[in-house]
This record gives sequence, C-alpha cells and structure tokens, in this order.
Amino acid sequence: MRLLLLGCSGFVGRELVPFLLELGHTITLVSRHGNPFPTLASERLSCLQLDPADPASWQHDQLEMALSQADGVVNLAGEPIAEKRWSPAHCQLLLQSRVRTTELLVAAIGALEKRPAVLINGSAVGFYGSSTSARFTEASPAGSDFLAQICQQWEAASAPASSFCRLVTLRIGIVLGPDGGALGKMLPVFRMGFGGPVGSGRQWMSWIQRHDLCRLVAAALEDSAYQGTYNAVGPEPSTMAAFASALGQALGRPSLLPVPGPILQLLLGDGAQVVLEGQQVLPERLIAQGFAFHYGQLSAALASATSSARR
Repeated sequence: MRLLLLGCSGFVGRELVPFLLELGHTITLVSRHGNPFPTLASERLSCLQLDPADPASWQHDQLEMALSQADGVVNLAGEPIAEKRWSPAHCQLLLQSRVRTTELLVAAIGALEKRPAVLINGSAVGFYGSSTSARFTEASPAGSDFLAQICQQWEAASAPASSFCRLVTLRIGIVLGPDGGALGKMLPVFRMGFGGPVGSGRQWMSWIQRHDLCRLVAAALEDSAYQGTYNAVGPEPSTMAAFASALGQALGRPSLLPVPGPILQLLLGDGAQVVLEGQQVLPERLIAQGFAFHYGQLSAALASATSSARR
C-alpha cells in the first residue's frame, strides 16, 4: 500500500515506520522536523517537512499529490500530553494539534476525486475519564474532564471521513517502549533502585506494548474487517502498584519507594492526572475480532521493553 503518515515521527513512529516498511508499504511521512529518521534509508520512504495543523500545508503540491496517491492514511498527530505544565496556552495546543490537524486532513480527503480506502485516526483511553472502580469498553460513555473533552472533539473531527472511506479510530492506552513514553521516563529511576508506584498506586494503567500497537495499525490498514472504534490496549490492565512491582522484577531492582503525587503536580500541573488517575479499559472489540497480542501479559511486555537486545 501507498501510505501517508502524520504524527508518526516520535516515540510510536520509531517502531511503526520501519515496521510498515518491512511489510512492503511505501510511506510518505509528514513531520514538522524534516527527516526524523535519518538512519532509516529506503527508496520507499519520503519525508515532507510541513506542519499538518497549518491550513497552508494542505495547499502544498507534494502533500496534495501524496494524499491523492495514498491507499491509506495514519493520523496520530498531537502534542504530547504529559511533558509540560498545562498552562492555558498549552491546553489550547494540546487540543488544536489534534483537532485542527484532523479537520484539515478529513477536508482534504473529502475534496479528492480518488480517496484513500482507509483512515486510521488516533484517540486515547482518556476518552472515558478516570475511575478506580469502573471498567470501560468501546460501548462505554465519554467522561467529562479535559482529556475526555479533547478525545471527544478529536473523534468528532474524524467522524465525517466515515462517509467516504473506512474509518478506524484507535483509543490508545499507555504505550510501553524503552525509549520514550511513560516507561522511558520510569526506567532510569528504577534502574537506580529508587522506583516505586506513582501516587496512591491504586490507579489503573491500561497499556499496550509498542510492537502490538504497530501490528494493530498494520492489521487495520490491510484488513477491511477493521472498522469503527477500538480500544488499543492490552487485555490485562494493571494497577500502578502492580505495574511498579512487575517493572522492578523485570529489572531485578526494588520497587518500594512511592513517588508522591504532589511532586508530579509541581512538575506537570494538571498534566499529572495522566499518571495519578487512570481507567481500567478492555479491548473488547479487538478480542472479539481475533487480534492476537504478542505481549498480552505485563511481564512479557516489560521483559521485552527492558531487555538489553531492545536497548
């Protein structure tokens, strides 16, 4: 397939782009950072340095051509949620980097005579809000906090695409990989023996190993049976306390020292709720559809992500 990728130049893209190339796909990668993978040489990979949240980018000849030739589109664009304090300006950036990009993309696809057959669009398990007791499936209602509002608007922006192509929405959980995301930040502390549960330890973590997420994206691109909304999480959500214990065991390090919530509040402001609160999310539709997780158990996912070979 000829693919157009947006928002795939960071943590997820570092594995997704080479994986899709290995499967034989031809990729045009749109990024604000030029070529984000300079060591990844392939005649089937081209990069466009454009900002997909800027309306002017969609008038660019190369982007228009790449979109018109694409068989499928993957849109995971969005400013990272938990890396900066949530000032009013940053909250607006979190929202617009997702919603505006998706609106512009869907409008551009809708204007084409020959359209991509499939759009894989990102969302997040934050759609459901947070709870220590509820269990959420794809049929569960949306929450009401800020992250839930972002996800609702993000999904609403992609919804018109379902009238002219196959739309797959992935509500992605905490992605586990050694070189970024939540695990990437936790690993140095745990390797020094100072790790432990963040906050109360009772909050839920609905996670997916990065390779399984990449496999899911590839399956959704290639298999027309995938349509609609899926919880992109593994089948065994974990509490933070259990996660910290499993990570300590994977590293052969103690995991006894809790990280106080106020420390994260000081560093991240409202963004700390990503790790201080959580939700127990189940991949009901993926299981029903027969998606086979390579890393369905937390111990296996952490062993893979922390092995010396992976590093």
